[in-house]
Amino acid sequence: MYALYMATDNTPDTLIGAITYFADVDVATMFVASLRWPGGVRCPHCESVDCSYVKSRRIWQCKNCRKQFSVKVGSIFEDSPVPLSKWLPAMWLLVNCKNGVSSYEIARDLGVTQKTAWFMLHRLRLAIQAKSFDKMGGDVEVDETYIGGKSRNMHADKRKRVGMQRGKSMAGKVAVMALLDRHGEDGISQVRTEILKGRKSGSLQSQVRKHVSEGSNVYTDAFYSYRGLQGDFQHGFVDHAETYVDGQIHTNSCENFWSLLKRGLKGTYVSVEPFHLFRYLDEQVYRFNSRKLTDGVRFLEACASVFGKRLTYTALTGKQLPETC
Repeated sequence: MYALYMATDNTPDTLIGAITYFADVDVATMFVASLRWPGGVRCPHCESVDCSYVKSRRIWQCKNCRKQFSVKVGSIFEDSPVPLSKWLPAMWLLVNCKNGVSSYEIARDLGVTQKTAWFMLHRLRLAIQAKSFDKMGGDVEVDETYIGGKSRNMHADKRKRVGMQRGKSMAGKVAVMALLDRHGEDGISQVRTEILKGRKSGSLQSQVRKHVSEGSNVYTDAFYSYRGLQGDFQHGFVDHAETYVDGQIHTNSCENFWSLLKRGLKGTYVSVEPFHLFRYLDEQVYRFNSRKLTDGVRFLEACASVFGKRLTYTALTGKQLPETC
């Protein structure tokens, strides 16, 4: 469907093409409408297909319930004064910049405030969030790491506030697990992440059992908290003090994902609050899992997922629970 749309409507396959193509707000509006209603415009209030377009206001009027609506209703764009001609290039940059893109850069490039750009990026991260209830099978790598600042780079007052000491850099950090299916969709490895409460066996093993089918091959390092998986899985582990690869037993693909994630967190975003960390994980997971797609197809796939989701500023800042459409 995406390839057909690109071929027949000349949708962009480069950043400069995206900026030029979506500079016209009417074109951007019709582009989003075609993704939302591929079979024709349908009223989000009564599901009627008898709707007329008010071109001067870029909205539709339902002839059945008489209500008016825009293409932004029921999407991450809802109630945003920022035009789609800026939203769509922001989406392009987010999903196609390998190391991520900061809110300051978006603000400069699109001519919005940094606060607006920060809010836009978090809404876009919600759109590309993909949670699967299907369990992984076959060969699955499992690894964990800590995300957070280095104690030696912190001011002494901050180290004291978060409970860090030199030589005890794990305090104040967040433990994150990655589970990577080596033979995922279309034979391309796919990764999932989970934020952990700790690295004890109960926390680690419960996540493995949650995401991996029994009897699968599970490969980890020699960390003691993984001991005990043998009863449900074919568990193989490699001791990194001796070697990094033992035949098929290794976690090198997970290590590759960690390197990409930390490159973005340290080099682009610099400081990420633990409260928002899961959103940055979703962003990197999306780019990693869609790495074999072209930039244009990856962008179209992301744009098709903006509907049925909404994130308000009060929910983003933790003042209320997120809304659902």
